[in-house]
Amino acid sequence: MPPISIESIRRALSALDADDGTSALKDGGRYAAVATVLRPAPHDTEVLLIRRAEHAGDPWSGHMAFPGGRHDPGDTTLLSTALRETHEEVGLDLAAAAHLLGALPRIPAVARGKRLGLAIAPFVFELERDAELRTNHEVSETLWAPLGPLLSGERDIQHAYEWQGQRVYLPAFDVDGHTVWGLTYQMLQVLFDRIRTARD
Repeated sequence: MPPISIESIRRALSALDADDGTSALKDGGRYAAVATVLRPAPHDTEVLLIRRAEHAGDPWSGHMAFPGGRHDPGDTTLLSTALRETHEEVGLDLAAAAHLLGALPRIPAVARGKRLGLAIAPFVFELERDAELRTNHEVSETLWAPLGPLLSGERDIQHAYEWQGQRVYLPAFDVDGHTVWGLTYQMLQVLFDRIRTARD
């Protein structure tokens, strides 16, 4: 699979609705929002991943993820949730440094095999200038991962997970020794489906 250009991603996402999540908030449901931040690199397009800090009681403690978090009553839209959380977690001002490419479909949040009654809204951004990342206490690490090897299957692995007393194996990516699975894996696959469809 050849590298993924940022131009091909723009084309793949060009048909997405400009949905900032305003209408979703009217239903009284529980929401979170994340930012899938992309940047063009010399030989590929890269996506920003974080490793969440270890916290007792956090169902996603230590997981690889996109920056983001739960909707706050002060957020007027789910897009503003993604902007606020990204700025808080990694010090990145997306409103100033990036361009919104589109909103991917919201997905239900699942932890330890159970739905949490929470939907996650992913927003895809293209970083337009260099920006220094400054993590807060919620983030232990950041990294930029090339998309080409993930889309092509070169980084596919199986993640062993204990569920209801059984060991199950879930699809995942190996990114420089970090396992990307669960919700973040699902959201990346939605993005990759869009890219594949645009190529066909």
